[in-house]
Amino acid sequence: MAGGKPQAIDITTLGLPQLTQLKQQLDQEIDLFGTSLQQLKIAQTKYQESGECVEKLTPETEGKEMLVPLTTSMYVPGNIVDVNKVIVDIGTGYFVEKDIPSAKDYFKRKINFVTQQMEKIQRLANEKITMRDAVIEIMEGKLQATLAAQQMAAPKS
Repeated sequence: MAGGKPQAIDITTLGLPQLTQLKQQLDQEIDLFGTSLQQLKIAQTKYQESGECVEKLTPETEGKEMLVPLTTSMYVPGNIVDVNKVIVDIGTGYFVEKDIPSAKDYFKRKINFVTQQMEKIQRLANEKITMRDAVIEIMEGKLQATLAAQQMAAPKS
């Protein structure tokens, strides 16, 4: 069925092995969504912290000492030379010089974008969790039916 809509399958018609496989697939997708949410939360926090740092640049801070991050764990001493411009890491090793209002706007837009992506992923994760719960419920019903059938078929002593 190339190019068409995915075909809906009545999961109540699936056997336990197929239901188990479907549940495992849903579990993997839910885990992936959780990992993605964690990574986006880290990015969101970094953008928020960067925005807060830009907010702290005022004419009074010009000439003050600060620690400049070279890596996530290594800092070197430096001085604030220009409080009207900052260098912004825009990703993949590229940096752009921006004035303060542009930098604030950049971080605000990035925070909004990441937040929207997090909301989309959370909705998808919730749908997958609902689907997994339905699969588990059907699996439990089939297991109970199988046990009841086995008990009925067992010879009585």
